[in-house]
Amino acid sequence: MSALIAAEGLHKAYGPTVALGGADLIVHAGEIVSVMGPSGSGKSTLLHCAAGLTVPDAGRVAYAGRELSRMSDVERSALRRREFGFVFQFGQLVPELTALQNVALPLRLDGVSRRTAERRATGWLDRLGLADKARARPGELSGGQQQRVAVARALVADPKVIFTDEPTGALDSIAGERVMEMLTSAARETGAAVVLVTHDARVAAYADRSIVVRDGRSSERAGVR
Repeated sequence: MSALIAAEGLHKAYGPTVALGGADLIVHAGEIVSVMGPSGSGKSTLLHCAAGLTVPDAGRVAYAGRELSRMSDVERSALRRREFGFVFQFGQLVPELTALQNVALPLRLDGVSRRTAERRATGWLDRLGLADKARARPGELSGGQQQRVAVARALVADPKVIFTDEPTGALDSIAGERVMEMLTSAARETGAAVVLVTHDARVAAYADRSIVVRDGRSSERAGVR
């Protein structure tokens, strides 16, 4: 089976600091893959390269058989809007917008009408137990609720891949487990693949497969289902 994402031999340096020194990441459709490693190991840089947010110095990244380096900036931006979803550690919600508007934002940026975008956003807020928070702004939500809004925003455009970077890092264990349960169950339901960067073994346990990044290089982790 061909890979949905194939990142091979990636090298990336920031001045004298080497972030990646030949790392690989293979992800198949519908698969949840965790990327583990200590702080500074290069795991976030690997995710950013795989998602087209960062251009590697060497190596190749292909999505559905297309090399990202051969796409224009406009094509890569459209790919991130339509095919990829993102959940980061602190949610990165727009503070001036309501939960509903935050979830609808990727669709609105892609030219979808407000009525259609908000209808789809409402559906995801309802599925994630946030229907009563649609009009609340991020500052009026708990950390766990903010992350669930971020998950809804990541899913609203029916992405093929969801990239997550320490999605529970700012949450307590109970809120973190709820976010992970909702994220992974929604991904299973929609068939989206998930790339999950984490240092937490409890979070990595939600994955089908895990790789470990150390000193900018990756290896398959044994013992993951």
